[in-house]
Amino acid sequence: MATKTRTASYTKMAPDVRFNSLLVTKFINCLMHDGKKATATRVFYDAMDLVQKRLPDVPPLQVFTDAITNIKPALEVRSRRVGGANYQVPMQVKPLRQQSLAIRWLLAAVRGKSGRPMFQKLADELIAASRREGEAMAKREQTVKMAEANKAFSHFAW
Repeated sequence: MATKTRTASYTKMAPDVRFNSLLVTKFINCLMHDGKKATATRVFYDAMDLVQKRLPDVPPLQVFTDAITNIKPALEVRSRRVGGANYQVPMQVKPLRQQSLAIRWLLAAVRGKSGRPMFQKLADELIAASRREGEAMAKREQTVKMAEANKAFSHFAW
């Protein structure tokens, strides 16, 4: 009997209509609030239109994928209890978790700002992240720095 290989749950999603990308679909689903997918889709596509207007020489999907790729962390710290003490142990991040963290940090940075429509804040943060700037990139740098600082505890990794 053949064994089934385990696949990621997001591969069962259909790619989005405009860019035909599963990453965009996953991002829209994470952006969605209270089941309002049409609103989340409109916000994302309006942000892509604004990115296209601000950077006419670069395709907006390229800006989006560059932003997500730049935000992905290679290392993170996880708490590990050893002999009554808790240590922050640096660990490699699996690719699916890298993507999830990048999307989560990007959305947290956008939602943390106030005073403008969501699509404008999203466009600004995407452009900044594609240039390796912005709040989401700062979060990534902070996480990687913390992992580097705790390299002495890497022998506790499991």
